[in-house]
Amino acid sequence: MADLKHPRLFIRSYLSFEECKELEFIHKSSSTVGYRPNVFSTTISHLIATNSSHLIMPLIPIRERLKDKLEEFFGCEYELFVEFTGLISWCKGASIGWHSDNNRPYLRQRDFAAVCYLNSCGRDFNGGFFHFQDGEPTTVMPMAGDVLMYTADNRNIHSVDEITDGERLTLTLWFSRDASHDEDVKLISLFSNNLLHSSVPDSCIPLPASNNMYWFSQDQASDELLGFNICWARLHVLGYDVYLAQDNNCDSDASLLLIEPLRLARGTELLDHEFVNILHALQVVHFYCWKASALQSFKVRVGTSKIVELSKSQAEKVSDLKSLLLKDTELAETIFYSLTCRENELHCFDWTNFVAAIAAWEDYAWKLRKEIRSSLAYWRAHQSLYNVQSDKRL
Repeated sequence: MADLKHPRLFIRSYLSFEECKELEFIHKSSSTVGYRPNVFSTTISHLIATNSSHLIMPLIPIRERLKDKLEEFFGCEYELFVEFTGLISWCKGASIGWHSDNNRPYLRQRDFAAVCYLNSCGRDFNGGFFHFQDGEPTTVMPMAGDVLMYTADNRNIHSVDEITDGERLTLTLWFSRDASHDEDVKLISLFSNNLLHSSVPDSCIPLPASNNMYWFSQDQASDELLGFNICWARLHVLGYDVYLAQDNNCDSDASLLLIEPLRLARGTELLDHEFVNILHALQVVHFYCWKASALQSFKVRVGTSKIVELSKSQAEKVSDLKSLLLKDTELAETIFYSLTCRENELHCFDWTNFVAAIAAWEDYAWKLRKEIRSSLAYWRAHQSLYNVQSDKRL
């Protein structure tokens, strides 16, 4: 029986483990600085803008399921539009006090919220409990796969405890009855413009945005004298260093460095394989984290890659680059270093499996790219992002 005074729904294990891990991969390889201190976000519009629009494909069926379930439970079938979809992570120090989700004039259009937890308290992070001011459940302990739905008004005032360690990941959606705030119409327009004007229309290689979208400092300022680039930081906490062949100096433009070809190193070993840019390397690294156990049987096609020892001059370049883009290494480790990273350190790293991940990532990306291209005509016709059945696309 629904609580009419505080309408909400809590569902355990609504998303599968594999769905959670895939969304984690997408977020950690694409995220930018978020809307609150120590918060990072990945929006669909950002994925489109950075030539990673194919990565929305795993989100589409989940959005549909959530919308259908929410409309069914709250008795508003065919009334709602998705107002916002985002992958959001809260890191150490992030919290929010009592509020409703429509408590600002620019948020009045929000009628419902759905929060999908992608990792688990006590395993991947500590803290971050979700509390309602009134009604049941009073407190939700985030666990991977669980979903919480509630009205966005003052019937469901809530807060989130401070994260004390690790990174708390969610897929968060807001829904509106106001068609003028339909996210899909705006996104389809972005898709069309992006595909028409893209300089790399048939490429799955991501293109980094400007450095200020990736630069984090404790006071959320874009001051590059403090803080760190989050792409470099995510690689660092997983044990990787970045090597650029060209010379760098303290006057280098960080935005230009993000788009330079690079190679990856671990300790004194350098993988002799060139990545197009930092996001390309980051996506492969997090794909490897996601799929490591399955890569042993993958047929490796990158036969020319080899492992070489870092020379003294190369090691110096790695160190110089780290000092340029990781001004505050301790802060980077405080924000991103978690139990998951510790597990990654403990498992036996294998360059052969990592090279397999390069080829497997490419197969994965091309498959999604093909799906999005075959779905786009239907999305344009209906002005809605939805899971186009394969028989329609034939």
